[in-house]
Amino acid sequence: MKLFLKILLFIFIILFAIGCIFLYNGYSTYKKAIEETSLADKIAEVKSDEDYVSIDEVPEYYRNAVIAVEDHRFESHNGIDIIGICRAIFTNIKEWEFIEGGSTITQQVAKNLYFIYEDNVINRKIAEIFVAFDLENNYSKNDILELYINTIYFGDGYYGIKEACEGYIDKEPKDMTLADATMMAGIPNAPSVYAPTVNPDLTLSRQKKVISSMVEYNYLSQEEADKLIEEIENLYKTTSSLLF
Repeated sequence: MKLFLKILLFIFIILFAIGCIFLYNGYSTYKKAIEETSLADKIAEVKSDEDYVSIDEVPEYYRNAVIAVEDHRFESHNGIDIIGICRAIFTNIKEWEFIEGGSTITQQVAKNLYFIYEDNVINRKIAEIFVAFDLENNYSKNDILELYINTIYFGDGYYGIKEACEGYIDKEPKDMTLADATMMAGIPNAPSVYAPTVNPDLTLSRQKKVISSMVEYNYLSQEEADKLIEEIENLYKTTSSLLF
């Protein structure tokens, strides 16, 4: 029994040491990024883009669609979602590969601002958490969501909701319909798969996932969702396109 406890203690010490090394390396990555360009300067740089769109310039249902499908606890967490992280760890262990990251909208903003080219996944994830805390401590949820929709990649070379709307549906973001919005909200999860110019069938499947998430988190009634899906499917049947 004593030998077993000693083995467990040894394993714990080893895991703790490894964890400390990962934490130190991730913090170092964060510190270096912040020292090179402060968060305020980085955000000012993003906002200076001529295609930058205010959160008030997009329909509320687009904002709701993004939160529902990407990070439904966005309004209540402090930058990281412990439940989401635990779920992702369980899924990755179960599948024995890294297929789910558990990143919040805030963490995705952190990645887009600083770590888009960071190849070390563990370092990047830890560094994202530190930047996410900085974002949550210094900016409102609306500010963070605004940064998200302006920095996220939509495929086909489109960064941000303005480029995506102009490129895919030839509209300004403020003119998105609910159908447009649910399609746009679904693309960033995997642009190479869900972009409407790549595979409309998968785009439609992802769009339905967005709609079901909006129902699940009370942004749409089931009746509204059924009517919307019928509208989208009818268009797809007649045009084989989801570009409204």
